[in-house]
Amino acid sequence: MKHAARSTWRSALLAAALGILCTLGFAPFDAWFAVWPAPTFSLAGLFLLWRRCTRPRTAAALGLAWGAGCFLSGTSWVYVSLSQFGGMAAPLAAIATLLFCLTLAVFPALAGALFVRWGERIPPARAALLFAGLWTLTEWLRGTLFTGFPWLAVGYAQSPPSPLAGWGTVLGVYGVGLIVALGGSLLGLLVVTGWKRPAIWLTLFLLLAGGALLRLMPWTQPSGAPLKVALLQGNVPQNLKWDPNRLALSVDTYLQLVRSHPADLVVLPETALPLFFDAVPRDVLRTLTRHGPALLGIAIATRNGGYANGAVLLEPTLQVSAYAKRHLVPFGEYAPPGFGWFFRFAKIPMSDFSAGPARQAPLVLGEQRIAANICYEDIFGEELLPALPDATLLVNLSNTAWFGDSLAQPQHLQIARMRAIETGRTILRATNTGMTAMIAPDGSVAAALPPFSTAALMVSAQGYRGLTPYARWGNALALLLAILACVPALRRPSRNGYAGQGAFSSAL
Repeated sequence: MKHAARSTWRSALLAAALGILCTLGFAPFDAWFAVWPAPTFSLAGLFLLWRRCTRPRTAAALGLAWGAGCFLSGTSWVYVSLSQFGGMAAPLAAIATLLFCLTLAVFPALAGALFVRWGERIPPARAALLFAGLWTLTEWLRGTLFTGFPWLAVGYAQSPPSPLAGWGTVLGVYGVGLIVALGGSLLGLLVVTGWKRPAIWLTLFLLLAGGALLRLMPWTQPSGAPLKVALLQGNVPQNLKWDPNRLALSVDTYLQLVRSHPADLVVLPETALPLFFDAVPRDVLRTLTRHGPALLGIAIATRNGGYANGAVLLEPTLQVSAYAKRHLVPFGEYAPPGFGWFFRFAKIPMSDFSAGPARQAPLVLGEQRIAANICYEDIFGEELLPALPDATLLVNLSNTAWFGDSLAQPQHLQIARMRAIETGRTILRATNTGMTAMIAPDGSVAAALPPFSTAALMVSAQGYRGLTPYARWGNALALLLAILACVPALRRPSRNGYAGQGAFSSAL
């Protein structure tokens, strides 16, 4: 009994270490040699651990340990946001972060329980497919349930130069994750079979080659003349931004950047001016548009008497059109039902926003049609698709100063790179502290500002028309493939089960 307990604890610690290893596949650790191996090796190890389990609850515990290692190491910025900028006491912030990460870890735990429940006595090939399918379905569930939080979905780790990035144009981030999980389970099979399975090697090669070839496909085409755009990064400290006595700091910073950087379009980040749009003096608005239109992140009033987190396209004539953020951040921009008490412990300004309509027309600027999204809205790839094919440019306005100098900024940029691949569009990002950047339709970063600098990024932004396969189908194809991958495991096993199970039991 004691030996079994020690073995279980060792397996749990190994699972947690494998979760931490997966984090190395994400920015800012995503060196070219780590993009493909880190998540794949991590999932290969988890596959072997689960394959040794005989009880679903043991596999669930190992999945929970994997998730704890991954999310505690990869989303540590939640603690920074709550304690340093949200005003929550450090012990409470630590507890809240732990509970948040353990909640996210429930999803790989669910995948583990189902994997053993359905796959304990099936042949290795079916087990590999089942692993990939369940992993994808539970990642999608994590990105959907209770408004969703798909941060650190393994597909995001395959940004260029990973050859798997090309699959994003067809399958989206969850489809790329399906391929990563399949690669991991196949790698696990190679481990237990002495690396002597040509069919598995061929499959891995085809997965890599297929992604590389898809990256070469011209899914979308240039549309209209490029725009000269100034992306402004004010670098206003979060602890000063909402101080009424420091309002001039934000206003003067952005006005000076506008004066010094004439462009066809000036883009200011989310809540660049900590005011309601109707309260901004007209002379400030005129200065913002002295060289041309400005796209401004700012709070706007709604018809029902509330207020929305908005993006306002302001013409030199002071004519306006606006976008209202529709996917709000729970506990940051609104309190879910029954959680109003949360804001007694966290001091977050403007935390009662109203959501905008699900479908909003792109903002028109000459030949270009701009689909704005605000802050973490761009982590939900399928929600950006209703603006297509009309939109020719995607623009994200963010204020990641909430997360300090943490992993959040480079991880968010990596997520935006997948959105560019999925949509075949140029993506412009204007942020308060970083990462302000322009991303090409192939997911490469064309230009970026150093984080925590006060500057303007001058870029020539080309609009694009047309649709990628993912823009046409959304997540449907990836989810269908994930379900089909699970189907073979549901066939009834033979009376004696799979005779090769013992090979996996002694593999580690």
